[in-house]
Amino acid sequence: MGVMSGTSLDGIDVAQIIFNLSEKGTWNYKIIASETISYTKVWKDKLQKAISFSEKNLTILNSEYTLYLAEVISEFISRKKISKLDAVCSHGHTILHQPQKGITLQIGNLPEIASLINQKVVCDFRVQDLDLGGNGAPLVPIGDRLLFSEYDYCLNLGGFANISFEEKRANNEDSKRVAYDVCPVNTVLNYLAEQLGFLFDESGNSARGGKLSKKLFQQLNDLSFYKMIPPKSLGLEWVKKELFPLLSSSTISIEDQLHTITEHFAFQLSSTFKKDSTILVTGGGAYNSYLLERINNYKKINLIIPPAELIEFKEALIFALLGILKLRNENNCLKSVTGAKKDHSSGVIFFPKNPLEKA
Repeated sequence: MGVMSGTSLDGIDVAQIIFNLSEKGTWNYKIIASETISYTKVWKDKLQKAISFSEKNLTILNSEYTLYLAEVISEFISRKKISKLDAVCSHGHTILHQPQKGITLQIGNLPEIASLINQKVVCDFRVQDLDLGGNGAPLVPIGDRLLFSEYDYCLNLGGFANISFEEKRANNEDSKRVAYDVCPVNTVLNYLAEQLGFLFDESGNSARGGKLSKKLFQQLNDLSFYKMIPPKSLGLEWVKKELFPLLSSSTISIEDQLHTITEHFAFQLSSTFKKDSTILVTGGGAYNSYLLERINNYKKINLIIPPAELIEFKEALIFALLGILKLRNENNCLKSVTGAKKDHSSGVIFFPKNPLEKA
């Protein structure tokens, strides 16, 4: 089972998956059951504010969220009548991510979660990578390589937009996987949509009705992050420090802000793709037809929108795979992606206290 909570705070994605490894060494999967459990307003508010919590309050929140996550997982297992799980592979929810300071915190990864759900748990996938000098992100690219190699790029439009692709090396060496965060997406779009009374900007309709502010568009594109070379990753801290102040100081309407920042995202995303390439698009932003139109406006590319199940549960699927690789003691984190000293098998494995489960 894969479990994922993204920075867009739309809810907890849970998916039951069967994996098979062929004789040729290729991985195949089938999603058996999946569901997004939406956050209550109380939890959403708490998680949004947690970035400014003291260390003591973060410790309390971590315990509370671990209990809550365990309830969500247990109820899903019961509701779907799931038995004989090999493992629950959980990302947790990111509260802090400051790789330049060697800091990352995903709550819900405390050891007691295994006993609370009475299952073997593989989790906390980012910390080890930071210890090895990496960014701790992105982690999904090895899953892109193993499950979706037929596409030139994999693009996830979640709270942040990140891409993953194979880059050919000189002298006919094996290609290396390259991946990085490109820009924020739903973290910002949802924030603006909420000011209009919506949970999100459905199909980008509010953005479509706005007007472009050339000044704000230029200010956004001038942010120093876009001049950095990969590996690089973004966190909510960066959005609050660098991007939100540009929006709050702007005198244009919310609709115009949505229009301008959508154009900014489209510009940044299109610049990362080669012409005529095929791109698998997943994450909630895959439903933002206006954003996709604007990306295509800048460059002729083939944006492939898969079935809803993959759009919504690709990250849960891949974290389940990361957990399997950890259990097999195989590399699930790539140095070419995170900047770590070496490829490695990241994450920790927790067992329930029940001796029978340990066996």
